[in-house]
Amino acid sequence: MRGGGREKGGRDDAYFTDKVCVITGAGSGIGRALAENLAKRGAKLALSDIDAEGLAETARRCAALGAEVKSDPLNVAERKAVLLYAEAVQAHFGTVHQIYNNAGIAYHGEVIKCEFKDIERIMDVDFWGVVNGTKAFLPLLMESGAGHVVNISSLFGLIAVPGQSAYNSAKFAVRGFTESLRQEMLVGRHPVKVTCVHPGGIKTAVARNATYADGIDGKNAASMFDAKLAIHTPEMAAQTITEGVRKGHGRVLIGWEAKLLDVFVRVTASGYQRIASVVNRRFLP
Repeated sequence: MRGGGREKGGRDDAYFTDKVCVITGAGSGIGRALAENLAKRGAKLALSDIDAEGLAETARRCAALGAEVKSDPLNVAERKAVLLYAEAVQAHFGTVHQIYNNAGIAYHGEVIKCEFKDIERIMDVDFWGVVNGTKAFLPLLMESGAGHVVNISSLFGLIAVPGQSAYNSAKFAVRGFTESLRQEMLVGRHPVKVTCVHPGGIKTAVARNATYADGIDGKNAASMFDAKLAIHTPEMAAQTITEGVRKGHGRVLIGWEAKLLDVFVRVTASGYQRIASVVNRRFLP
Protein backbone atom coordinates (compact mmCIF):
# COMPACT_ATOMS: atom_id res chain seq x y z
CA MET A 1 0.00 0.00 0.00
CA ARG A 2 1.32 3.44 -0.90
CA GLY A 3 0.23 7.07 -0.99
CA GLY A 4 -1.61 7.40 2.32
CA GLY A 5 -3.38 4.07 2.17
CA ARG A 6 -4.13 3.99 -1.55
CA GLU A 7 -2.71 1.17 -3.56
CA LYS A 8 -0.20 2.27 -6.17
CA GLY A 9 -2.01 2.56 -9.47
CA GLY A 10 -5.42 2.88 -7.81
CA ARG A 11 -8.14 5.17 -9.10
CA ASP A 12 -6.87 8.24 -7.23
CA ASP A 13 -3.28 7.71 -8.39
CA ALA A 14 -3.90 6.73 -12.02
CA TYR A 15 -3.22 10.28 -13.22
CA PHE A 16 0.34 10.01 -11.84
CA THR A 17 1.29 6.32 -11.97
CA ASP A 18 4.22 5.78 -14.36
CA LYS A 19 3.99 9.42 -15.49
CA VAL A 20 7.23 11.40 -15.82
CA CYS A 21 6.96 14.44 -13.55
CA VAL A 22 9.49 17.27 -13.55
CA ILE A 23 9.83 19.33 -10.36
CA THR A 24 12.05 22.41 -10.03
CA GLY A 25 13.06 23.68 -6.61
CA ALA A 26 12.82 20.11 -5.32
CA GLY A 27 15.53 20.48 -2.67
CA SER A 28 13.22 21.58 0.14
CA GLY A 29 9.78 22.87 1.10
CA ILE A 30 6.87 22.40 -1.27
CA GLY A 31 9.17 20.99 -3.97
CA ARG A 32 10.40 18.18 -1.74
CA ALA A 33 6.89 17.48 -0.46
CA LEU A 34 5.60 17.34 -4.04
CA ALA A 35 8.36 14.92 -4.99
CA GLU A 36 7.54 12.59 -2.10
CA ASN A 37 3.80 12.84 -2.74
CA LEU A 38 4.23 11.96 -6.40
CA ALA A 39 6.69 9.17 -5.56
CA LYS A 40 4.02 7.58 -3.37
CA ARG A 41 1.58 7.86 -6.26
CA GLY A 42 3.90 5.90 -8.55
CA ALA A 43 5.35 8.72 -10.67
CA LYS A 44 8.80 8.81 -12.25
CA LEU A 45 10.64 11.92 -11.14
CA ALA A 46 13.01 14.42 -12.73
CA LEU A 47 14.12 16.61 -9.83
CA SER A 48 16.21 19.77 -9.91
CA ASP A 49 17.39 22.51 -7.56
CA ILE A 50 20.25 24.94 -7.18
CA ASP A 51 20.84 23.44 -3.71
CA ALA A 52 22.76 20.25 -4.48
CA GLU A 53 22.74 18.95 -0.90
CA GLY A 54 19.00 19.44 -0.42
CA LEU A 55 18.33 17.94 -3.85
CA ALA A 56 20.36 14.83 -3.01
CA GLU A 57 18.33 14.32 0.17
CA THR A 58 15.03 14.64 -1.73
CA ALA A 59 16.24 12.18 -4.36
CA ARG A 60 17.28 9.73 -1.63
CA ARG A 61 13.87 9.93 0.03
CA CYS A 62 11.98 9.43 -3.21
CA ALA A 63 14.16 6.50 -4.26
CA ALA A 64 13.46 4.92 -0.88
CA LEU A 65 9.75 5.20 -1.71
CA GLY A 66 10.37 3.18 -4.86
CA ALA A 67 10.40 5.95 -7.44
CA GLU A 68 12.68 6.10 -10.44
CA VAL A 69 14.56 9.37 -9.94
CA LYS A 70 16.77 11.57 -12.09
CA SER A 71 18.22 14.52 -10.15
CA ASP A 72 20.26 17.40 -11.54
CA PRO A 73 21.50 20.75 -10.22
CA LEU A 74 19.76 23.54 -12.12
CA ASN A 75 19.41 27.30 -11.99
CA VAL A 76 16.03 27.97 -13.59
CA ALA A 77 17.07 31.55 -14.38
CA GLU A 78 19.67 30.23 -16.86
CA ARG A 79 17.60 29.66 -19.99
CA LYS A 80 20.16 27.69 -21.98
CA ALA A 81 20.69 25.35 -19.04
CA VAL A 82 16.93 24.77 -18.73
CA LEU A 83 16.60 24.00 -22.45
CA LEU A 84 19.47 21.51 -22.24
CA TYR A 85 17.93 20.03 -19.11
CA ALA A 86 14.66 19.37 -20.95
CA GLU A 87 16.57 17.49 -23.63
CA ALA A 88 18.38 15.46 -20.98
CA VAL A 89 15.14 14.53 -19.23
CA GLN A 90 13.56 13.42 -22.50
CA ALA A 91 16.65 11.40 -23.38
CA HIS A 92 16.55 9.67 -19.99
CA PHE A 93 12.82 8.89 -19.74
CA GLY A 94 11.76 9.02 -23.39
CA THR A 95 8.83 11.31 -22.64
CA VAL A 96 7.58 13.94 -20.15
CA HIS A 97 4.02 14.25 -18.86
CA GLN A 98 3.97 16.88 -16.12
CA ILE A 99 6.10 19.83 -15.03
CA TYR A 100 5.85 21.58 -11.68
CA ASN A 101 7.58 24.96 -11.99
CA ASN A 102 8.10 25.44 -8.27
CA ALA A 103 11.54 27.04 -7.83
CA GLY A 104 11.39 30.50 -6.29
CA ILE A 105 13.01 33.04 -3.98
CA ALA A 106 11.74 35.95 -1.89
CA TYR A 107 12.72 39.58 -1.39
CA HIS A 108 11.29 42.28 0.87
CA GLY A 109 11.79 45.99 0.30
CA GLU A 110 9.92 49.15 -0.64
CA VAL A 111 10.26 50.39 -4.21
CA ILE A 112 12.12 53.52 -3.12
CA LYS A 113 14.71 51.43 -1.28
CA CYS A 114 15.23 48.38 -3.45
CA GLU A 115 17.84 48.32 -6.20
CA PHE A 116 17.14 47.48 -9.82
CA LYS A 117 19.25 44.36 -9.43
CA ASP A 118 17.03 43.16 -6.58
CA ILE A 119 13.90 43.37 -8.72
CA GLU A 120 15.67 41.78 -11.68
CA ARG A 121 16.84 38.85 -9.54
CA ILE A 122 13.32 38.10 -8.33
CA MET A 123 11.91 38.36 -11.84
CA ASP A 124 14.69 36.17 -13.27
CA VAL A 125 13.97 33.31 -10.86
CA ASP A 126 10.30 33.62 -9.94
CA PHE A 127 8.92 34.66 -13.33
CA TRP A 128 11.46 33.85 -16.02
CA GLY A 129 12.25 30.56 -14.29
CA VAL A 130 8.61 29.59 -14.79
CA VAL A 131 8.65 30.79 -18.40
CA ASN A 132 11.90 28.95 -19.10
CA GLY A 133 10.58 25.70 -17.66
CA THR A 134 7.25 26.00 -19.44
CA LYS A 135 8.76 26.83 -22.82
CA ALA A 136 11.43 24.13 -22.56
CA PHE A 137 9.02 21.34 -21.68
CA LEU A 138 5.76 22.35 -23.39
CA PRO A 139 6.58 20.70 -26.74
CA LEU A 140 7.41 17.47 -24.89
CA LEU A 141 4.19 17.64 -22.89
CA MET A 142 2.22 18.08 -26.10
CA GLU A 143 4.01 15.11 -27.66
CA SER A 144 3.13 12.93 -24.66
CA GLY A 145 -0.57 13.29 -25.43
CA ALA A 146 -1.35 13.75 -21.72
CA GLY A 147 0.60 16.78 -20.53
CA HIS A 148 0.13 19.08 -17.56
CA VAL A 149 1.84 22.38 -16.69
CA VAL A 150 1.68 23.32 -13.00
CA ASN A 151 3.04 26.77 -12.19
CA ILE A 152 3.46 27.91 -8.60
CA SER A 153 2.38 31.50 -8.09
CA SER A 154 1.50 32.68 -4.56
CA LEU A 155 -1.12 34.28 -2.37
CA PHE A 156 0.83 37.37 -3.44
CA GLY A 157 -0.23 36.62 -6.99
CA LEU A 158 -3.78 37.37 -5.84
CA ILE A 159 -3.24 40.32 -3.51
CA ALA A 160 -0.52 42.99 -3.40
CA VAL A 161 0.96 44.21 -0.12
CA PRO A 162 3.47 46.92 0.87
CA GLY A 163 7.11 45.92 0.71
CA GLN A 164 6.51 43.08 -1.76
CA SER A 165 6.49 44.96 -5.04
CA ALA A 166 9.16 42.77 -6.65
CA TYR A 167 7.68 39.50 -5.41
CA ASN A 168 4.13 40.65 -6.23
CA SER A 169 5.27 41.57 -9.74
CA ALA A 170 6.75 38.14 -10.37
CA LYS A 171 3.85 36.19 -8.90
CA PHE A 172 1.16 38.27 -10.64
CA ALA A 173 3.13 37.72 -13.86
CA VAL A 174 3.17 33.96 -13.27
CA ARG A 175 -0.58 34.06 -12.79
CA GLY A 176 -1.20 36.01 -16.00
CA PHE A 177 1.21 33.87 -18.01
CA THR A 178 -0.34 30.64 -16.74
CA GLU A 179 -3.97 31.67 -17.19
CA SER A 180 -3.24 32.81 -20.75
CA LEU A 181 -1.41 29.55 -21.48
CA ARG A 182 -4.37 27.54 -20.19
CA GLN A 183 -6.70 29.34 -22.58
CA GLU A 184 -4.32 28.76 -25.48
CA MET A 185 -4.28 25.03 -24.76
CA LEU A 186 -8.09 25.00 -24.61
CA VAL A 187 -8.51 27.03 -27.79
CA GLY A 188 -6.02 24.88 -29.68
CA ARG A 189 -7.43 21.68 -28.17
CA HIS A 190 -3.93 20.62 -27.24
CA PRO A 191 -3.51 17.61 -24.92
CA VAL A 192 -2.06 19.74 -22.12
CA LYS A 193 -3.83 20.85 -18.97
CA VAL A 194 -2.63 23.93 -17.09
CA THR A 195 -2.89 24.75 -13.39
CA CYS A 196 -1.85 27.88 -11.48
CA VAL A 197 -1.19 27.36 -7.76
CA HIS A 198 -1.51 30.03 -5.06
CA PRO A 199 -0.08 28.88 -1.71
CA GLY A 200 -0.83 30.85 1.46
CA GLY A 201 1.34 30.60 4.57
CA ILE A 202 3.43 27.45 4.14
CA LYS A 203 6.14 26.34 6.59
CA THR A 204 9.17 26.48 4.31
CA ALA A 205 12.58 28.13 4.41
CA VAL A 206 11.62 30.77 1.84
CA ALA A 207 11.37 33.57 4.43
CA ARG A 208 14.60 32.56 6.17
CA ASN A 209 16.42 32.48 2.83
CA ALA A 210 14.92 35.74 1.57
CA THR A 211 16.93 38.87 0.88
CA TYR A 212 15.95 42.28 2.20
CA ALA A 213 16.44 45.94 1.39
CA ASP A 214 18.81 47.96 3.56
CA GLY A 215 17.32 48.89 6.91
CA ILE A 216 15.10 45.82 7.24
CA ASP A 217 15.80 43.34 10.03
CA GLY A 218 15.60 40.19 7.95
CA LYS A 219 15.99 37.84 10.90
CA ASN A 220 13.10 39.47 12.74
CA ALA A 221 10.91 39.48 9.62
CA ALA A 222 11.62 35.79 8.98
CA SER A 223 10.89 34.89 12.60
CA MET A 224 7.57 36.73 12.45
CA PHE A 225 6.60 34.89 9.26
CA ASP A 226 7.50 31.53 10.76
CA ALA A 227 5.67 32.25 14.02
CA LYS A 228 2.50 33.95 12.78
CA LEU A 229 1.99 33.38 9.07
CA ALA A 230 3.44 29.93 8.27
CA ILE A 231 0.45 27.85 9.30
CA HIS A 232 0.38 24.97 6.80
CA THR A 233 2.86 22.15 6.21
CA PRO A 234 4.53 21.55 2.85
CA GLU A 235 2.93 18.11 2.88
CA MET A 236 -0.53 19.66 3.13
CA ALA A 237 0.38 21.99 0.24
CA ALA A 238 1.63 19.10 -1.89
CA GLN A 239 -1.50 17.06 -1.26
CA THR A 240 -3.71 20.02 -2.18
CA ILE A 241 -1.72 20.61 -5.36
CA THR A 242 -1.73 17.01 -6.56
CA GLU A 243 -5.44 16.63 -5.87
CA GLY A 244 -6.14 19.85 -7.81
CA VAL A 245 -3.96 18.64 -10.66
CA ARG A 246 -5.65 15.23 -10.69
CA LYS A 247 -9.05 16.91 -10.94
CA GLY A 248 -7.86 19.26 -13.71
CA HIS A 249 -8.46 22.49 -11.83
CA GLY A 250 -7.20 25.65 -13.51
CA ARG A 251 -6.55 27.36 -10.16
CA VAL A 252 -5.55 25.82 -6.84
CA LEU A 253 -5.68 27.88 -3.64
CA ILE A 254 -3.80 26.47 -0.65
CA GLY A 255 -5.04 27.38 2.80
CA TRP A 256 -8.14 29.05 4.20
CA GLU A 257 -6.36 32.40 4.19
CA ALA A 258 -5.70 32.20 0.45
CA LYS A 259 -9.36 31.41 -0.20
CA LEU A 260 -10.54 34.16 2.15
CA LEU A 261 -8.26 36.85 0.72
CA ASP A 262 -9.15 35.84 -2.84
CA VAL A 263 -12.81 36.55 -2.05
CA PHE A 264 -11.84 39.71 -0.15
CA VAL A 265 -10.03 41.15 -3.18
CA ARG A 266 -12.88 40.23 -5.52
CA VAL A 267 -15.44 41.93 -3.28
CA THR A 268 -13.50 45.09 -2.42
CA ALA A 269 -11.73 45.61 -5.77
CA SER A 270 -9.08 48.32 -5.34
CA GLY A 271 -10.47 49.11 -1.89
CA TYR A 272 -8.41 46.29 -0.41
CA GLN A 273 -5.26 48.35 -0.98
CA ARG A 274 -6.20 51.00 1.58
CA ILE A 275 -7.20 48.33 4.10
CA ALA A 276 -3.94 46.44 3.58
CA SER A 277 -2.00 49.68 4.05
CA VAL A 278 -3.71 50.38 7.39
CA VAL A 279 -3.07 46.84 8.62
CA ASN A 280 0.56 47.02 7.56
CA ARG A 281 1.13 50.38 9.27
CA ARG A 282 -0.51 49.38 12.55
CA PHE A 283 0.44 45.76 13.05
CA LEU A 284 3.56 44.86 11.07
CA PRO A 285 7.14 45.94 11.80
